[in-house]
Amino acid sequence: MKTRTRFFVAAALALLLGSAAADPPGYQHRKEVKQFIAEMVKKHGFTRGELNRVFGRAQFQPAIIKAMEQPAETALASWQAYRAIFINPQRVDAGVQFWNRNAEPLARAAGEFGVPEEIIVGIIGVETTYGRNIGTYRVIDALATLAFDYPKRAQFFRGELENYLMLSREAKIDPLRVKGSYAGAIGIPQFMPGSYRRFAVDYDGDGTSNLATSPADAIGSIGNFLKAHGWARGESVAFSAEVSGELWRKLAEAGIAPASRAAELPAFGVKLAAPLPPETRCALIELETPGQPSEFRVTLQNFFVLTRYNRSNLYAAAVLDLAAELARARPTPPAPPPNPAK
Repeated sequence: MKTRTRFFVAAALALLLGSAAADPPGYQHRKEVKQFIAEMVKKHGFTRGELNRVFGRAQFQPAIIKAMEQPAETALASWQAYRAIFINPQRVDAGVQFWNRNAEPLARAAGEFGVPEEIIVGIIGVETTYGRNIGTYRVIDALATLAFDYPKRAQFFRGELENYLMLSREAKIDPLRVKGSYAGAIGIPQFMPGSYRRFAVDYDGDGTSNLATSPADAIGSIGNFLKAHGWARGESVAFSAEVSGELWRKLAEAGIAPASRAAELPAFGVKLAAPLPPETRCALIELETPGQPSEFRVTLQNFFVLTRYNRSNLYAAAVLDLAAELARARPTPPAPPPNPAK
């Protein structure tokens, strides 16, 4: 009987130890995390206890590292395949419905920030399918993983982790509860915490900037972000172009910042689909699809601003194309009846 009792005790202890070993350790005991906590205490007045609690429950997520190394949408290496993800009848129909439901804040944002309604809807459509897919990772897990286990961008994500903890305290929310993308982006417009703190606005008048559940706040915040990054009211974004020869490659390799004059384009073998004033500053992008001719676009300041939201030319081009499809698909609202009292 004693032998059997000792066996069961030993088995139970083994199970207990095995279970403990299976639980991923928290981040709070790591040297660099302790240093980060000390900085947050000194710089922002956090207590060690509250940050130890948070980092003790934050978990490393290897799937996040994998996603950062090869995002699913960019793994396609094809403009047409990438475009097809976002420009299709289902997403256009859903975008028209979103636009109709949120016509008032969209019109207000267009007036206040100078950003066309369809551009704002296009961004939300590409980012989260109009708020339907705002992410499934805990933001604390994403940012801790990238801040302390992704050396190539650790500095950037430590800054975002700092902003996230500040945001959580300011908004009086538990940092362990918020969910977002694998990169730590939050809400309907997928703002990183630093952008959330700088550019989020209360656009529905409830006293808070809630990008997770308020379409109006998301709309106003996107308009505010784009205006702050230099969106030019009433100006075009990009034009289709044709190229000839080889000199266009030099222009395309010069980057997305609009540094060339429109008058210089013919010398590079670039022919615009529509005329531009000679002094207009522009750039050239190539959108490649294996086995098919590339598409070329001459891009202006507002296209450059879209790439401040996401640094990918494919992303900005997809937003622009979705916006154009939304504007075509949405019927023009009827004019209000005349007021007989006037």
